[in-house]
Amino acid sequence: MADSLGVGMSDEKDSENDDHKGVKCPWGAAAISRKANVSGSAVKMTETIGFYEKPTVKDEQHEHSDSDDSDDPSLLRFMCAELTRGYFLEHNEAKYTERRERVYTCMRIPRELERLMIFGFCLCLDAFLYVFTLLPLRTLLAFLRVLTIPCCGLGGSRFLQPAQVCDLLKGLIMVLCYSMMHYVDYAMMYHLIRGQSVIKLYIIYNMLEVADRLFSSFGQDILDALYWTATEPKSQKRAHIGVIPHFFMAVFYVFLHAILIMVQASTLNVAFNSHNKSLLTIMMSNNFVEIKGSVFKKFEKNNLFQMSNSDIKERFTNYVLLLIVCLRNMEQFSWNSDHLWVLLPDVFMVITSEVAVDIVKHAFITKFNDITADVYSEYKASLAFELVSSRQQNAYTDYSDSVARRMGFIPLPLAVLLIRVVMSSVKIQGALSSVCLLLFYLGLITLKVLNSIIILGKSCRYVKEANMEGKLFERPTAQTSKQTPKKATPAKSPPPSAEPKVQRPSITKQPTPRVKPFPVTPPPVTEVTRDPPPDSPPKPEENSSESPQSTELTHRTTKKDLLEIDRFTICGNRIG
Repeated sequence: MADSLGVGMSDEKDSENDDHKGVKCPWGAAAISRKANVSGSAVKMTETIGFYEKPTVKDEQHEHSDSDDSDDPSLLRFMCAELTRGYFLEHNEAKYTERRERVYTCMRIPRELERLMIFGFCLCLDAFLYVFTLLPLRTLLAFLRVLTIPCCGLGGSRFLQPAQVCDLLKGLIMVLCYSMMHYVDYAMMYHLIRGQSVIKLYIIYNMLEVADRLFSSFGQDILDALYWTATEPKSQKRAHIGVIPHFFMAVFYVFLHAILIMVQASTLNVAFNSHNKSLLTIMMSNNFVEIKGSVFKKFEKNNLFQMSNSDIKERFTNYVLLLIVCLRNMEQFSWNSDHLWVLLPDVFMVITSEVAVDIVKHAFITKFNDITADVYSEYKASLAFELVSSRQQNAYTDYSDSVARRMGFIPLPLAVLLIRVVMSSVKIQGALSSVCLLLFYLGLITLKVLNSIIILGKSCRYVKEANMEGKLFERPTAQTSKQTPKKATPAKSPPPSAEPKVQRPSITKQPTPRVKPFPVTPPPVTEVTRDPPPDSPPKPEENSSESPQSTELTHRTTKKDLLEIDRFTICGNRIG
């Protein structure tokens, strides 16, 4: 009975549980379906990942093992996959387009760089020829002015103009340094250098290159200090040591720098005359060491501009040194033309290595620093702007001085050494030699004038292309008015009927002395600045009392043509 009752109770409980299960069926079915979905996704995930697989899947794989034998890894399947594997470059179009533009930039670098080098070479040649052609004439005119001061009287505010004072100082420095160079024996220096070993000469040549750059950097400061000390307005408090100490410092600097360049030329001459040409090969390989020291560094546009100017100066100096070496060698062989053909291959090797090193260096610097080739056009515009601004009537410096500051090229020591070498190599005796010397001087003047006209025309075109004409005619008062606060009283506008007076600069008239100095020269333009077009009228300022007619008149006065800077630029612009 107990067993039957127990069995009956268990059946009732089972039926009750079944009834409860029947009531909770929807929720239970949903839970079961969720678990099934999760388990199914887990199964799929494990199947795709391949870590753990169910036995049913393994059984299915064993059943189809015969048909899947071809999918097993094998050397043949790997080679077939490697030979038939494809890819699409258009999925990364921007990357490969940039790489292609870099290649095109490297291909454009030689042409753009050589254009800049040729333009800079002509600028250095113009400053160098100025020392031989126009500086003696200007010094002579200034000296005649000093002699005629007692006859003309002291009515003027200045005895001499600042430019005449600078010309006298340059002429005196040239004469004193040339007379001091006569006490330096070139032949003794040559044999002293020739007796040294090859490695020692290689070290000496490297030291001379570094010393030349240091001398050029500090020497221009010495010359500028002398010019300013001699021409600054008189003040109550004296803030300098005097003109005479500055003058002796300048003479001492030019003499030492000339000796330094003479030692450099003697070392190069020894390398040319060596039998095995080992020293010349080592010196040429030194140029390629320059690539290692500059290519893998971070360069901005301003740094690249300074490097380009340094390369221009270095190339011009090397050409003058090669000229000195050829003159000395031709003198030793009694001006035999056959020996000149022996020197030409070595000269060609030196020039070729210099050009190749500059091209490779600039190409990789622009590549690693993402600089376009158009930056060299901006550099030409900056150099051209300085040249054109120096031709104005109220220019604040001579162009040879601006070239010396920008490129580090100081023509005075190199000119003293070249005069010393030419005068010792060429003997001037008799009337015929004097006539030949006069004709040679006239030829140098012709070359100087022709070179000046060409570079002026090119400079005008570069300045126009860079839209920098407006900066040439900016007056100092306009810049000072921006810095100083405006006064409460409004400025009086000129009458509308009055015509604006346009004063054209003249090269024959001496500029009037100024009370206030002009502003400092603008920094080098590394990016092409876009000025507003000249045809667009200027925007009137708020709270201004000027009428529209007066603004038009002032605009007409400031809007000048670039050709009004100098008369010679008209002919130069036609040539350019």
